[in-house]
Amino acid sequence: MVTGGAGFIGSHVARELLLLGYDVVVLDDLSGGFKENVPAKAKFTQGSVNDVELLSKLFKQHQFDHVFHLAAYAAEGLSHFIKRFNYTNNVIGSVNLINESVKNNIKCFVFTSSIAVYGENQTPLNEDLVPMPEDSYGIAKLAVELELKISQKMFGLNYVIFRPHNVYGENQNIGDKFRNVIGIFMNNIMKNSPLVIFGDGKQTRAFSHISDVAPLIARSIEYPRCYGEIFNVGADESCTINELAQTVMKVMDAKVEIVHVEARNEVKHAYADHEKVRKFFGLREYVSLQEGLAQMVQWAQRAGIRKSKDFESIEIYKSLPSVWLK
Repeated sequence: MVTGGAGFIGSHVARELLLLGYDVVVLDDLSGGFKENVPAKAKFTQGSVNDVELLSKLFKQHQFDHVFHLAAYAAEGLSHFIKRFNYTNNVIGSVNLINESVKNNIKCFVFTSSIAVYGENQTPLNEDLVPMPEDSYGIAKLAVELELKISQKMFGLNYVIFRPHNVYGENQNIGDKFRNVIGIFMNNIMKNSPLVIFGDGKQTRAFSHISDVAPLIARSIEYPRCYGEIFNVGADESCTINELAQTVMKVMDAKVEIVHVEARNEVKHAYADHEKVRKFFGLREYVSLQEGLAQMVQWAQRAGIRKSKDFESIEIYKSLPSVWLK
């Protein structure tokens, strides 16, 4: 089972699993994904991880061996303002899956967490650091990590946890104005609209191409020594958001205005160490930012401009960035 398999990372993980010879069932409510992202050979069910009856039915019907949980609303900055929505979808939905996995003796539960669990921490971020999340999204991800640990101890549920960061590439929802800065930049450039940067743009991030992330997540179930482990996964090369904006414009051979707006409450520097994942999965070359952007641009131009859906679940408007109200 792959939850969120019509979304960005989930669709790529589903495709990798099919290439490895597994039968794949995708569950997705299409709130942020697209049915056309689901690989043709996967069985698709439209539904939510919060539909307990549907989950029970699917687990009984398909007798899953493994669960890959990638369904989430992954908007770190917005999560401050959608706390109930965030915890309902990202914590309760995950717990529903864990319950069914325990009851149905799943061999391994693979969870896509986030480096948001680290918060403002010592960089490069490594798995031995004490998590200090600074947004509701990071808190939710850490809660699920802890629930998996206790479920392994209590019920013997094997798990592998990945903490990816700033993943980009084909199938990303470039129309979502709340998340995925590279997708937002590409969409705006195609619209000839300004690139909006929060604050001075000196925040640093390491942007990870999907081909450096999805194959490792899919293959993890074939490495029993990975069970019970947590891995950072992604690229080593970091850059500022200002540098990113210039690089995206260069790759797209376009020039648009850059607008700086009031800084939002976010971690200033976030990039990770990947020594552990190399140790377990072997050394490999990473896709450079320039190369990865070039690949994504080709897809984005074929996919065309996308419009952001109206988000109607905002719960707190106090301190909400004004750019998100447009």
